[in-house]
Amino acid sequence: MTLYQLISDYKNIHAYKESFNELAKLVFGIDFKTWYEKGYWSENYICYSYIDGDKVIANASINKMTIISKGKDYKAIQIGTVMTHPDYRNQGLSGKLINHIMEKYEKESDFIFLFANKSVLNFYPKFGFEKVQESSFSLSLSDVIKQPTKSSTLRRLNIESAMDLQLLESFATERIPVSTFLGVKNNEHLLMFYFILVFNDSIYYIEEEDVIVLFKHEDSHLHIFDIVSKKRVEINTILSHIISTKTETINFYFTPDDNDKNINAAFITDSDDTLFVRPLIKDVTEHFLFPLTSHS
Repeated sequence: MTLYQLISDYKNIHAYKESFNELAKLVFGIDFKTWYEKGYWSENYICYSYIDGDKVIANASINKMTIISKGKDYKAIQIGTVMTHPDYRNQGLSGKLINHIMEKYEKESDFIFLFANKSVLNFYPKFGFEKVQESSFSLSLSDVIKQPTKSSTLRRLNIESAMDLQLLESFATERIPVSTFLGVKNNEHLLMFYFILVFNDSIYYIEEEDVIVLFKHEDSHLHIFDIVSKKRVEINTILSHIISTKTETINFYFTPDDNDKNINAAFITDSDDTLFVRPLIKDVTEHFLFPLTSHS
């Protein structure tokens, strides 16, 4: 087999960074350029790549972060952006990169995790990862007294605005975990990725509460992707600012704190974003969901 050079931590090397981005666009349709040109490729995001000449042909990245579960901090590594150029597949390059990452980080982290689509569910168990079933969380407004929405200053933020971008940076740096049951710290680089590239049309600032909410209305459904705040805030308080007269069901994309007994939790049985962990965390709550904005 042809031997390719393994490179890593090249966020300051223009040629490799651009080649990585071209591969990401080809494989996933994701363009990282705006994100890294604005300076959000931090020391907590490290690529491990094989190159052929100056061309990145395969990659697996790691995201360093702290996971909080029931008040306990875990030093975690998330593997993501696992990809191989179509012309270089079936050479075992992804497996070699995963093994390299495992050898490098398993002793200095409490656990390593990743999210996999349906096409690779049989791939990651080969490396000692175990599939973990997450849950979905929702709230039916028919189960609670529907309060009138508060009079509030709800402002959609624009990432093209220097002032709004500075506000987003501030919240990304100083946010508290979205949940005391399962949350994330030291994750600014990924949160800015979601702000800029994923939810740039769904970011709202509630001035009265000093909180940023990522949400979208879809017919009678309200999808709340994240609540980014510098202090603990009640979900019901947030809802009072953003529900509409059409809202019937609220879907949460994180683990809500268990202070509203009407929130429904159900195991996810079909997903294209399956969680794999090595080794398993033993003391997480039965129903949990990693915050969507922590996925890489």
